[in-house]
Amino acid sequence: MIQKVGQIMIYVDDQDECVRFWKDIMGFRVVDDQDNGEGMRWIEMSPRTESVTTIVLHNKAFVAKMEPDMNLGTPSLMFFTDNVEQLHEHLSKHDITIGEIINMPNGPVFNFADFEGNYFAVMERK
Repeated sequence: MIQKVGQIMIYVDDQDECVRFWKDIMGFRVVDDQDNGEGMRWIEMSPRTESVTTIVLHNKAFVAKMEPDMNLGTPSLMFFTDNVEQLHEHLSKHDITIGEIINMPNGPVFNFADFEGNYFAVMERK
């Protein structure tokens, strides 16, 4: 049986630009950066805090060529933070597309987009 979520694949057009977004803007760290020498590169990233689940940035065009029927859409991800207002303010200073903070029953939440227009959400867990 499955014990945990290990990696979440995100298919992107420009891996280096997406690494810059996740590392420099969102504060993630590069866990691993591999290239098989045949055009297949994957970059594993995680929040700077201890995290069981990581995201892996894959080259969308390369994966589409290898697996034409694969769904390469962006997964709907919800991240957690200790201070949603502070993160919202941080992203607004970096000219990142962000939504308004909305108070939900489980805590305040807002959406944000990476440099390629992929949207994600972040919630302050109570």
